[in-house]
Amino acid sequence: MRTPTDLDAIAEAHVDAIAAHDPISATDYGIPGYDHLLPDFSPGEAARWADRLRDTLRKIAATPAADDVDKVTSAAMTERLGLELEAIEEGDWLANVNNIASPLQMVREAFDLMPTATDEDWANIASRMAVVPEALTGYRASLHQGIAEGRVPARRAVLDVADQATQLAQPASRFHGLAAEAHRDGALGTALMRGAALAAEACGELARFLREELAPAAAESDAVGRERYERASREFLGARIDLDETYEWGVEALREVAAEQDALAREIAGPGATAADAIAALNAEPANQIHGTDALRAWMQGVADEAIAALDGTYFDLDPRVRDVQAMIAPSNTGGIYYTAPSADFSRPGQMWWSVPAGVTEFTTWLEKTTVHHEGVPGHHLQIGQAVALGQSLNRWRSLVCWTSGHGEGWALYSERLMDEFGFLNPGERFGMLDGQRLRATRVVLDLGLHLGKPAFDRYGGGTWDYDKCWQLLRDNVAMEEQSLRFELHRYLSWPGQAPSYRVGQRIWEQIRSERQARDGASFNLKDFHNQALAVGSLPLDVLREVLAG
Repeated sequence: MRTPTDLDAIAEAHVDAIAAHDPISATDYGIPGYDHLLPDFSPGEAARWADRLRDTLRKIAATPAADDVDKVTSAAMTERLGLELEAIEEGDWLANVNNIASPLQMVREAFDLMPTATDEDWANIASRMAVVPEALTGYRASLHQGIAEGRVPARRAVLDVADQATQLAQPASRFHGLAAEAHRDGALGTALMRGAALAAEACGELARFLREELAPAAAESDAVGRERYERASREFLGARIDLDETYEWGVEALREVAAEQDALAREIAGPGATAADAIAALNAEPANQIHGTDALRAWMQGVADEAIAALDGTYFDLDPRVRDVQAMIAPSNTGGIYYTAPSADFSRPGQMWWSVPAGVTEFTTWLEKTTVHHEGVPGHHLQIGQAVALGQSLNRWRSLVCWTSGHGEGWALYSERLMDEFGFLNPGERFGMLDGQRLRATRVVLDLGLHLGKPAFDRYGGGTWDYDKCWQLLRDNVAMEEQSLRFELHRYLSWPGQAPSYRVGQRIWEQIRSERQARDGASFNLKDFHNQALAVGSLPLDVLREVLAG
């Protein structure tokens, strides 16, 4: 076992600071003692956290690396904390409004991971619900400051989040549902009902503020511009890329995957068939149909278990604790699909969550199998679970906290292609995998195209990319029902740089593998490459490239 170093001590202290600064992350990481609290989203806390980041960065710079692990830790923390500080100093947090990952959603989703087995667990839920007003008051204060400084989000995003806040204010909201699920009487039952009422009322107040105060001051344009986009790209990739070259590559990548899918459509549905014909044929096949969310969850679990059994020891070496992953139906109905990591001690396993839109009861295996590979094994669960399992050899910041979307989502998308490379997909499932790849390539074109003001395709009328042209691009390339697809589009508009990190991250992973294979020649071993890549945990992609180049 590796002896902890002075740099590990700095990293560990920073994890403790994160837990106090962001109790939702503490719950996510399985750090006890914070489940009754919520973050302070106010301007004062942003300033205090910036000071903390500066102090930690100074300590890292002044601490010599004791070994190779320290060298990676120093490089990764310097990049991640430095960029976090830069974003605070530039005021990005003053306009932090989007439909999937801004403070309202963070507060809402904090309750999904909380245990509910004991009275103490429910007391924590009651206490956390009771401080929702304080958390959202701090959030409003930051948005107020943003209005004063002219740092405002797009009006479309503001109205989206106002709608979500309004839903959370209703009597049937998640907060009231939690209080009812508890089945507690006496003081605890009263505290739960009071907490739910306070939380719902606070969401209603936030909705009012968003509609009446922020929306009138918000930006008309969805585009954030090059400066903000460049910083967001670095945040989500952990790498500096040529944005213009990447856009042109994305256009070509979309063309290539569309041609690949069209060719497979003819194989599935006959000569002259289109992608729409293949989709219709696959949807009509009874063996491809799932009815109801219970059946969906059971199917997800079966696909994940099958992949673990087939891949472990052959293509990867899994820690025994990582062989357990749970398929879950999320209590929300946003349409999102996501993964949550195991707690540090694995008392809570890794979980794949499917947030099924209201009224959706029918699902197709051909389209969704690659999603399970993406969220489970060999995707996020293998990658993140292995990092958590390495907690004894890596400090907690490396094993629990460090997360770069381009590394994580890029790996998961790379994993989808791996399952095809390994021969685990039938033609229909391969068509579904290509459909996912086509979506991710479309995101590159749409996201960079809109936010950087790139010329739109001639077939959409030319000019620059706007909302309607982006919607048509999605409709032409993505097999997704309209409600979910509309949510996706609004996500891209309000969360710049995140969506392309999947396909661009995959590109960088593939480049790193090719570079390693060219270096090693005949001695290259794919399983060894994967094991080494996963053993260092999630890293900024520029740091990962240096590590794996040896």
